Amino acid sequence: MVCDRDNLEGLEFVFNSRQQAQSWFFSILDSIYDGILITDEAYMVRYINPEYTRITGVIYEQIVGKLLTSIRPGAILPQVIDSGAPMAGVYRREGDVQYVVDMAPIIIDNRVVGGVSVVKDITEVRRLSQEVNKYEKKTSRLKKMVEHAYRAKYSFSDVIGNSDTLLKTLQFCKKIAPGETDVLITGESGTGKEIFAQSLHSASKRAHGPFVALNCASLTSSLVESELFGYDEGAFTGARKGGKTGLFEIADGGTILLDEIGELSLDVQAKLLRVLQERAVRKIGEATEIPLNVRVIAATNRNLCNMVKEGRFREDLFYRLNVLNVHLPPLRDRSIDTRLLADHFIVQYSRKVGRPFSFSPEVYDILLKYRWPGNIRELRNAIEFAANMCEEHLITQLHLPPVLLVDTNLQVAVRKTLADVVRDTEKQILTNALNSEGYTVEGKKRVAAQMGISLATLYNKMKALGMEEAR
Repeated sequence: MVCDRDNLEGLEFVFNSRQQAQSWFFSILDSIYDGILITDEAYMVRYINPEYTRITGVIYEQIVGKLLTSIRPGAILPQVIDSGAPMAGVYRREGDVQYVVDMAPIIIDNRVVGGVSVVKDITEVRRLSQEVNKYEKKTSRLKKMVEHAYRAKYSFSDVIGNSDTLLKTLQFCKKIAPGETDVLITGESGTGKEIFAQSLHSASKRAHGPFVALNCASLTSSLVESELFGYDEGAFTGARKGGKTGLFEIADGGTILLDEIGELSLDVQAKLLRVLQERAVRKIGEATEIPLNVRVIAATNRNLCNMVKEGRFREDLFYRLNVLNVHLPPLRDRSIDTRLLADHFIVQYSRKVGRPFSFSPEVYDILLKYRWPGNIRELRNAIEFAANMCEEHLITQLHLPPVLLVDTNLQVAVRKTLADVVRDTEKQILTNALNSEGYTVEGKKRVAAQMGISLATLYNKMKALGMEEAR
């Protein structure tokens, strides 16, 4: 400990007298939570504070004004005074009392004039250590939970297709993935926006960080705000104890996907813009901001340009997000990929149920002719429907969802009259249903119930359409 005499004289200048300065100085020492013992160069104890008494059990009158070596024969502070070298973390035990001591010489004008011991209660040290360990374990557990719950499952290798439009989109995405700029993904519903968002994350420097996704259309404005930004305990009526960590904070070090961002209210849009600009988030009910290291990927099936013109989406937020725009083509514009996707989905489902499936040639023709308004999601659902309808291994047109047959029949039957198209479509739908439920009386009852008609009406329709088993 080096004392600067000029500073002491400065204290005399601040206070009215040396006595007042000393009183102020010792009051500080008395209030320190660690135990303090001070000796002069002859090892005479000049001061101990109340905490020293509490930790060691030695009272003021027993030691102050006496030689440290006579009261505590095993004391190490004299060695520190003689050598002029400090010592830290020295374990000491006096009877049942255990503590840790840091010792240093007191130096004035390059001369050792005494020594000081700072005593820490080892019980308190252990308690603090246990608290630290507890919080470290809790933090580690939460980190593992976040890593497990918020992990990207897809990469660019999971994107299926060989069409030129898709390959160009993939090439662009692989180029921008390593960067830090926010991304806006646009495209119709079912085109795979989340798969591309996860793939961008997986190919970035943030791949080992969390990937957090929120569907903005699934929550009300107030809930979206608390989900994104979090809230402090007591921020509003019903706020849970301990508050809530927002998704932006959870995504720190990783990527956050704001799906269907066009559904956000203008009020939430304004707050989101501030987060994007400042890269900091403020919980509801808190005054301080939490700095963020997060990449934002927004996705929408809306036309944000039109929404900006209509005043339903903030122009400044749109331009903030639309620096890198990834537009995903609809399936009808990459029909060459339909067969690849269908084969991929049927293999997936075959593995899931442990039974192999394959398509008949006419199924591929129907899949290629259909316009797929629901895009890849609708295709996947159609394949799963057909596999459920198929009792053997070969999926035919009889197993496909009726809407596919209606749509494709209307497109190819241009030379037929409307009545013929309706008749053929109705017959095909009934045939599919009966093939699925069976031509027994019970099967026909189930078909009639599904169609919303009576059993007698079903028999009449079968007879009018010239179908077998009309009885």
